[in-house]
Amino acid sequence: MTATRPAPVRFLRAALGSVLARLYLAVCAGLLVWALVVSSLDQPDASFAGVVPLFATAPVSLIVIRLPDHVLSIVLAVALGALVNAVLIGWCARTLRRGLDDSRGSGHRP
Repeated sequence: MTATRPAPVRFLRAALGSVLARLYLAVCAGLLVWALVVSSLDQPDASFAGVVPLFATAPVSLIVIRLPDHVLSIVLAVALGALVNAVLIGWCARTLRRGLDDSRGSGHRP
């Protein structure tokens, strides 16, 4: 007897299965690590490094405005924003791929 996974788990797995979604997550993780490293250094513009991953994962990551001023809250906001955006990217890629497959199968020219 095999247990089927709940619909949200299947949706997330399908959405994050896209190469584009995984690439986006990798870029966001790299930007976050870069921002944390640069912010820990003693440089004049180091405090602005955290803005880059926040903008890359906007609009969800902008919840950091309402969170307490702590490094963990920034990491959490960027991670949540990246995950939501990656799911949307994967969903769009899957939907567009289905649309192309449907148009090719029905005899329509692209």
